[in-house]
Amino acid sequence: MYTYKYPHPSVTTDCVIFGFDGLNLQVLLVERGIEPYKGKWAFPGGFLNMDESCEEGALRELKEETGLTEAYIKQFHTFSDPKRDPRERVITVAYYALVKLQDVKGGDDAAQAAWFPLDKIPQLAFDHDSILRMALKRLRERIHFEPIGFELLPEKFTIKQLQNLYEAILDVKFDRGNFTKKMLHFNILHQLDETVWPTPKREANLYSFNIESYNELKQKGFRLEF
Repeated sequence: MYTYKYPHPSVTTDCVIFGFDGLNLQVLLVERGIEPYKGKWAFPGGFLNMDESCEEGALRELKEETGLTEAYIKQFHTFSDPKRDPRERVITVAYYALVKLQDVKGGDDAAQAAWFPLDKIPQLAFDHDSILRMALKRLRERIHFEPIGFELLPEKFTIKQLQNLYEAILDVKFDRGNFTKKMLHFNILHQLDETVWPTPKREANLYSFNIESYNELKQKGFRLEF
């Protein structure tokens, strides 16, 4: 019904997918098979269809490129530098997601998807290095106001694994006793009648998340200071 004389930029979505291997924070990348930047690594994403929202487009691209079908994604920034894409004027809406490594089964482009630890990220296509820095910044801000772990840890885990997760995200080291005390204070952990042996000489209790308390804190927000 309406036409405009103004040029219309293209819109894409890109999604920074974080996973955790027990020691290191990992990022999921897809090797590009076409120009521009053929052979370079990039975040899962692509051009938005005319009949879908940005979130729908991001979820569609995730499914096509990684096999993820039920990922929780959160929009964190829009990147609009006029020269960010050599093809044309492209604005991208960026999301991040926290997923368990085993949930990524592989999609249509499974052969080109791989996990990378933060200290071994290859050269990225487009402005995806800036997108990664912004995603990490937002994740590190969020971790102080929302309990993070359910999306990244296995169903059963040790306090040490939870501490490793927080240390990997924040790039710091915590005192074991203080960390345990703070986490137990929030009543989001349930100690199980199970143990594991991380080393032949040490036994560790297993925990699971108290889902009701976890979701309540996630909705209300909390302030976690170390």
